[in-house]
Amino acid sequence: MVMPTWQRELENFIGIKPIFVLEGNVADIYPWDDGDATQFLTLNQILPELFAAPDKTRPYQFLYVDPLRGISDPAGTGEARNLAQAAQREAERITAEAEALNPASDPAARQQPYATNRLVHDSLLVRAALSRRLEADAPRSIACVFNFASRLSSSPEDLTPEESAVFMNLALGAADAIRGDGENINTLVLIANKAADIPSWLLRGNPDVRVISLPNPDRPAREAYLDVAFPDLAAPKLSKVRGKLIDTTDRMLLVELDELRRLYARGGTSPENVTELVDLYKYGIRENRWTSMMEKLRDDPAAALRRRVKGQEPAIAKIVSVLKRSVLGFSGMQHSSGTKPKGVLFLAGPTGTGKTEIVKAATELLFGDERSYLRFDMSEYSSENADQKLFGAPPGYVGYEAGGQLTNAVRANPFSVLLFDEVEKAHPSIMDKFLQILEDGRMTDGQGQTVYFSETIIFFTSNVGISEELLDEHGRIIGRRNIVEPGEPYDIIRQKVASAMATHFKPEVLNRIGDNIVVFDYISPEASRLILEAQLAKINGNVKNRCGITVAPDEAAVALLAERALAPEVRENGGRGIGNLVEDSYLNPLATFIFDANVQAGQAVEAIVADGAVAFRKAGDGC
Repeated sequence: MVMPTWQRELENFIGIKPIFVLEGNVADIYPWDDGDATQFLTLNQILPELFAAPDKTRPYQFLYVDPLRGISDPAGTGEARNLAQAAQREAERITAEAEALNPASDPAARQQPYATNRLVHDSLLVRAALSRRLEADAPRSIACVFNFASRLSSSPEDLTPEESAVFMNLALGAADAIRGDGENINTLVLIANKAADIPSWLLRGNPDVRVISLPNPDRPAREAYLDVAFPDLAAPKLSKVRGKLIDTTDRMLLVELDELRRLYARGGTSPENVTELVDLYKYGIRENRWTSMMEKLRDDPAAALRRRVKGQEPAIAKIVSVLKRSVLGFSGMQHSSGTKPKGVLFLAGPTGTGKTEIVKAATELLFGDERSYLRFDMSEYSSENADQKLFGAPPGYVGYEAGGQLTNAVRANPFSVLLFDEVEKAHPSIMDKFLQILEDGRMTDGQGQTVYFSETIIFFTSNVGISEELLDEHGRIIGRRNIVEPGEPYDIIRQKVASAMATHFKPEVLNRIGDNIVVFDYISPEASRLILEAQLAKINGNVKNRCGITVAPDEAAVALLAERALAPEVRENGGRGIGNLVEDSYLNPLATFIFDANVQAGQAVEAIVADGAVAFRKAGDGC
């Protein structure tokens, strides 16, 4: 396979740069082609291979150091002891030279400051190894590898005196580095989680430093490893299974794929079902719940949604399409990533038109309970640091131990329907975080744990483009003004909403949502009548179940309420406006009548029109 870019970059500057900072994915295993076969090595194993000459000779000796163990010998070559002893002798000479040039009146003060500190002592050994010739016969250059360099300081821009001494020793060692073999310069390799963990004064503007980022394994690297780890999939008949495994392991590290191999080696999984192990690894369960939901969508799912949401056919058709795609596992097939969420839908349009209701209906269709969805009111996340409430605070901040509300919920229930209500009210930083979820289907929370969103269906709702705030001359909000009105053609409403969304949301957010923006129309007169009748039926059914009283409205009463539901002030509030009308003109008078007339269980009540309003009477009391 082709050598990864970071390895080629490092090879180009070996022997030239005295300092390398390797950052990013430094705890993985990496592909290495030795000409005969592809091996997968740790960073400590692969560095000697990269520092070898083209003829495979070893011009470099390696000295490994870390903050806890000091000098170590992970390669088991036996060189570490001799190098450490030689470096110790040179370090003592450096100390003696410094004392000779800086005499102190008090003999006790001649000892180098902080010399008793373990890290300072080890950094002095590294300085000596880089700047002094340790071997008299057949000398070789030296590469000092400082592992866990991110742990050398608690705050890289606010060093303690001991920490400052450590980095000064390293900087001086690299600045005075010699060419131990006469050709290749002695080299310091700092391995860090991120370059920002190293003091900026050591890196910024320093021509001796080369910072190299190690990315997560790309598709060719995963493909090469899976070919080695899962030889059972080499059969041509399993080529599709192999391809799906490569896709579904996108963004996983090779060490995680190695753990996947160990799960497979335990047995119990056939080669045809090997992709089930990805769910087992990520979520702790073997069965993908979306697959088990397939039967629930066989029996006209659109009709199930229409029972709860009236007159929004474009939204119903789009949601049904996304649900069917999700249970078939077809989500994200057009992309190289196999980890995108199962579906993403952006529901925009007037208030009260059924945006939240259709999410509840979809959840009930899938899980049998509308309360199974996870709802986040984004108006609660409008402050500057609100993203920490959703995704968790970073270490050292208040609330770090609690984690994030969203990441905790998805980790506990990865097969979820997520609703982010009124998303336009969230702080812009939250939308930036959503970009990663929409693209990669994963998020690293404040505690450093990866949370997978690849098994979720995500709904956003928004009222953008429907109304706008009115401001006084001082910039204070004094009200709102409708941009679109009931009765406008649906195409006009859709254009206004699309234009407003393009202004409010960043292009990269809308690009990731793509064609999954569904604009809800104002409720039509026909849908208004259906919503009204559904609410009356629900009230009457609840009264029957709770009190044993039968309530039946006559046609005139229903017609009167239906006419009032078409009033502009009611219609512009959609289903909520109809709900308020029913509560004020039907439910409240009904409750008053049942109480005042002492209606008992088993009796019946009729709703009629009297004096231009809905009134009630006991059944059989006359016209």
